[in-house]
Amino acid sequence: VQLQASGGGLVQPGGSLRLACVASGRSRGLYHMGWFRQAPGKEREFVSTQSMSPVTTYYSNSVKGRFTISRDNAKNTVYLQMNSLKPEDTAVYYCAARMGRIITSFQTRADSYEYWGQGTLVTVSS
Repeated sequence: VQLQASGGGLVQPGGSLRLACVASGRSRGLYHMGWFRQAPGKEREFVSTQSMSPVTTYYSNSVKGRFTISRDNAKNTVYLQMNSLKPEDTAVYYCAARMGRIITSFQTRADSYEYWGQGTLVTVSS
């Protein structure tokens, strides 16, 4: 399975961006797809994840109400719509996926995911 993320860029505070991550290879049936981010000098942190059937979604407290995750299973793509961006959202954003189910309490842990994209840089600055 390969994950290809795109959509990063430079945006002013208060602006919006939409990230996309396309899965290819033997990617049919990826149960969990999500996003993590890593700011300079910081550890990678959970942003959001969504699972299939039943669809469940989680967000970190820092992005809740501003970011929206969605999936297009026909296109093997997960999106992250980011609104009201803040300078502290500046980071490299990574998409992640796992074929099998992750128990709820582990879905925010990076080590629960087996596939990772290359990252796309989001810079929020005036």
